[in-house]
Amino acid sequence: MITHDDFQRIDIRVGTITRAEPFPEARKPAIKLWVDFGSGIGEKRSSAQITRHYAPEALIGRQVLGVVNFPPRQIGKVLSEVLILGVPDEDGEVVLLTPDQTVPDGGRMF
Repeated sequence: MITHDDFQRIDIRVGTITRAEPFPEARKPAIKLWVDFGSGIGEKRSSAQITRHYAPEALIGRQVLGVVNFPPRQIGKVLSEVLILGVPDEDGEVVLLTPDQTVPDGGRMF
């Protein structure tokens, strides 16, 4: 079990995907993402294994949730600065977590 304080240390924010490109160099099929988390955090890059349900061009403008306070991680040629959140479908493929209404970028999940 974790405490409420433990949970508060995880900084989960909403951001809007501003750019998305195929990432063919990745070991597993992935998409490179640029996500705007608002003026306090700015734009962050990520790599997401979401090719089963999403095409890069369809992701532009979509809001997603991401953990913004993990240290950057090198994934192939991409320095991933944020962990985009999703849950597995019945086949284990990632479905993105998104707000069901448009909200201001940078809003913190609590």
